[in-house]
Amino acid sequence: MMRIMVALVLAIVVMNMASLGHALPDDQSPAAVEKWFQQLPNAVPKLTKLHFYLHNIVSKKPPASTPIAQAASTATSPTKFGLVTILDGPLAKKPFSPNVIGYAQGLFTLSSQEEMSTLITVNFVFTAGKYKGSTLSVLGRNVVFAPIREFPIIGGSGDFRLARGVGTCTTNYLNTTTGDDILDVNFVFYRYVLPGQEDFDSDAEEE
Repeated sequence: MMRIMVALVLAIVVMNMASLGHALPDDQSPAAVEKWFQQLPNAVPKLTKLHFYLHNIVSKKPPASTPIAQAASTATSPTKFGLVTILDGPLAKKPFSPNVIGYAQGLFTLSSQEEMSTLITVNFVFTAGKYKGSTLSVLGRNVVFAPIREFPIIGGSGDFRLARGVGTCTTNYLNTTTGDDILDVNFVFYRYVLPGQEDFDSDAEEE
């Protein structure tokens, strides 16, 4: 009888710990989100780093990105000012890797008449790994031919609710004939960890 009682107590403890960990952000109902915010004063900001590659391969079907709109003057603009492109590019831990961990989905608009730079509004959607179902949102300026580009992380969902930070990227691969490119992306940001969630988080998978 005592063994049964101990087993029941341990099961309840594990269930309660899980409810404070990843299980809580997975529930996106209004009641669950409200409960999450109620616990926010006890949350701890955690510095998190993610590294992955964005595959913008346009030479294969379906292409990872494609133009959807442009201004009347775009064709004659040296910077292609006004060109709007929609993106759904796979994310992987290595360049040229077929193992997809998520997607970069959004728009980038050539927004400068002085240089090739874009306004990017992109959600990074993670579909595999411990952050499966979570997203990070990016809004900022991307100077196309700069060796390193920096942009702000303005929010997220799931494990990344209220995330704030900075992303940087460099070009890992570029084919000027096909337009294919692979970006080396690094994210550094703060996210909120609720009480008990630390037991379920390890930095080993984040780099």
